[in-house]
Amino acid sequence: MNKSDLIQILSETNNIPYRKAELLVESFFDFIIQSLKVGKRIEIRGFGSFFTKSYKSYMGRNPNTGEKIVVAPKKLPVFRAGRELKKKINEKSTSE
Repeated sequence: MNKSDLIQILSETNNIPYRKAELLVESFFDFIIQSLKVGKRIEIRGFGSFFTKSYKSYMGRNPNTGEKIVVAPKKLPVFRAGRELKKKINEKSTSE
């Protein structure tokens, strides 16, 4: 599933115009991105949490040339699935 599929499903299942569903999805993602940029943690109960993990600068190596390079410090987004989501994914379905 991609973003446009999500928008389409949201539009159809809630009987709202596609553009309104698109605005909702975009707003949701923008909120998550802006919150992560300032170091906030987002927790959606029953689903999971989003947070950033910070990495310090370190010496790396260019794989093509073998030259040593300094890798700048960075933050990476992380998603950790919640207990309920894990449980639902592993439930036996009646169609299996």
